[in-house]
Amino acid sequence: MTTAEQRPTPFRMPEHLFAELAAGGGSAEALAFLERAERARRLLLLRTVLDHLQDLPTPLTPAAEAWRLLKEAAERAPEPVDRLLLAPTTGGWIAHLLRRVHGTATGPPLWAEAGRLNALTVAAALHAGTDTDLLVPLVDGALSLPGLGTACLPEGAGGLTAGRARTRAGELTLTGPDRAGRPASLRCRPRPVPVGDAARTETLHWLPLRTLTTPAGDAAVQLEDLDPYRDLDGPVPPARLDADEARAWQRLFDEAAGILAAAGDAGPPGRLDPAVIRTIVPWERTSLLPEPPPDVRVSASSGDSYGAMVIARPASATALAEALVHEFQHSKLAALIHLFPLLDDDRAEHYYAPWRHDPRHLTGLLHGAYAFTGVAGFWRDRLAEPEHAGTAAYHFALRRTQSRLVVRTLLTSGRLTPAGHALVTALARTLDGWLREPVDPAALTRARTAAALHRTEWRLRNVARPAGTQGAPLAGDAPPGTPPLRPDRAPWPDHRTHAFATAPEQPRTPDEHLAAGDPAAALEGYAKELAREPGDPHLLAGWIVARAALEPGSAARRMLARPELLPARLAG
Repeated sequence: MTTAEQRPTPFRMPEHLFAELAAGGGSAEALAFLERAERARRLLLLRTVLDHLQDLPTPLTPAAEAWRLLKEAAERAPEPVDRLLLAPTTGGWIAHLLRRVHGTATGPPLWAEAGRLNALTVAAALHAGTDTDLLVPLVDGALSLPGLGTACLPEGAGGLTAGRARTRAGELTLTGPDRAGRPASLRCRPRPVPVGDAARTETLHWLPLRTLTTPAGDAAVQLEDLDPYRDLDGPVPPARLDADEARAWQRLFDEAAGILAAAGDAGPPGRLDPAVIRTIVPWERTSLLPEPPPDVRVSASSGDSYGAMVIARPASATALAEALVHEFQHSKLAALIHLFPLLDDDRAEHYYAPWRHDPRHLTGLLHGAYAFTGVAGFWRDRLAEPEHAGTAAYHFALRRTQSRLVVRTLLTSGRLTPAGHALVTALARTLDGWLREPVDPAALTRARTAAALHRTEWRLRNVARPAGTQGAPLAGDAPPGTPPLRPDRAPWPDHRTHAFATAPEQPRTPDEHLAAGDPAAALEGYAKELAREPGDPHLLAGWIVARAALEPGSAARRMLARPELLPARLAG
């Protein structure tokens, strides 16, 4: 064999797959490619982790032996072991452990976090049916088994201890100290179970990972409330959902999956096959009470955990479907960033993002533009559905406009690489096509008003007035083309984006008058409230937008472009 024959084949993405993903969508073939790329990256990172663990003192089975047994299980059962390696919690663990060894993160003793590899090997052996005997870390007498659940020793010792895990033909025998220091043991056959079957298999000593089943029954999405690496940062304790809350998730997921299926096959931006989601991590609530809000208040994802999303359960299936689309867009873009350098980002947080209260860096802008292009596509698909048509036109009009504004910022930043420029240009083409599509005029007006309100209030709260004028001092140098920022900026709530989705039938507040298309009544109301609260940014933003609607022209455009220059007394 020649040297040339021994050279590894380069990992290249076909141009047509990049084009699909760059436009904001992605076929099943494109997503499968991203998964293969994530697998390759995950194995490289694991190799780095193993190098760092080689000489780590540990009371557990050494990492090299655990890795040997993991490879043995992979030879016997490659598909389930691959799923373990690609699991979002595995990615979260690897990233956290690398931060630990580089001194940028903290946590429990390093040997205990490194022992996650041993638990991963036990889970792989259970899938493969191989025999193993490993010393593993226990937390309060419990062993977290990735992708399977948590085994809890009877009266297990508190704190961090070492236990022994033996596997044989898919059965686990776990031993370790109890609270009195005596040996305790547990025998079970770990496996994840659908939410509807969990009650029949859950005991005090075995908590199975519950899964959300898709309506077609062709996949199971993990409802992860146990694994310590399910969060976006370091390890967290279990937050077990009660049975009623888990069933509520299944009902809502069924409805959300039905909404997504109604649009047709995945591929165009905004389409999503729920089967490609790997994990949903419920955020904060563990029971039915208090009642959840109709919309999603919290959703997040991490580039370390492809296919996972942290979501606060809403009451509305449409809101959940939208959040699933939004967060999976982040996963796709993160996987692309792992393959291609898209930005030369100095991480300066100076840029306007229409969905944030604070200034963002360019990578954050790119993620937002990509995610909200998907969201715009999601609402575009709802336009023809009678049950959603009332709000779909508004959300489609709003998100296409906001995303295109951010795309323009990215294209003019001078910071995009050739691959990044190709991606953002493709997003621009998608959005430009959508901007030419007609929507309900009233919904379009409300969307444009909501977009103007957010940008105006953002500038009033974040942008410093020029030196020599009354107002906050400058907050240091800003990148070219960005405004100087106030040093006293703080978070603020954005109530208007969702409030303007529908026109109120009997408007009372200035905001409601503006949403109802009556800027004159809104202007009068804002002026009265500003007399009581001079300079309030929320009220002043409303006053500026209402006045611009009543008196369009160059002066209005200047006022909207740089509202921070407006003397507050003019609104009094």
